[in-house]
Amino acid sequence: MICPKLDKAKILDLAEKYVIDDRFIIRNYKKGEEIFWAQVETAAGEFKTEEDALAHFEKEFGPYRDEMEDRCFFIEHKESGRVIGTATAWYNNDFKGENYGRVHWVGIMPEFQGRKLAKPLMAQVMVCLAMSHDKAYLTSQTTSYKAINMYKDFGFEPLIEDEDAARAWEYLEDILARYSGQR
Repeated sequence: MICPKLDKAKILDLAEKYVIDDRFIIRNYKKGEEIFWAQVETAAGEFKTEEDALAHFEKEFGPYRDEMEDRCFFIEHKESGRVIGTATAWYNNDFKGENYGRVHWVGIMPEFQGRKLAKPLMAQVMVCLAMSHDKAYLTSQTTSYKAINMYKDFGFEPLIEDEDAARAWEYLEDILARYSGQR
């Protein structure tokens, strides 16, 4: 999906609208907290083991830990101090030959999903992206229709480049219509 224009005013309005529950805080990653990222992404089903997640973190972000402190966000449960969500406002200097911001590695631990935590986290990511980028993209899959519905709220639209993508979006439009009660 792409957001062809990061509308800073709209993003700031959404950030004010999507306030996180007062039992949680959104904060930045700090060097040495890779394990929290790995725990969330493993629990969310992105990796089989935390070791796999840590290896991926090291490969993708290891050389960029300073940038991660500005671009990676955690949701922390205040009472327990446990990190239960993460998302990264990353970038790609050569996406379709241009510089794009990237919504990357959005994840909420399953037991905390459905508590309206993703939208405030996404708003934080979008504010961060809008400070350095004019447009953004993300990748997803058809099974993430709830997340895709949220991404649409933030101005993302389908990027259809081939017949497989067109079929996937046709399928998703049907699911999203049922999900929102339009069918």
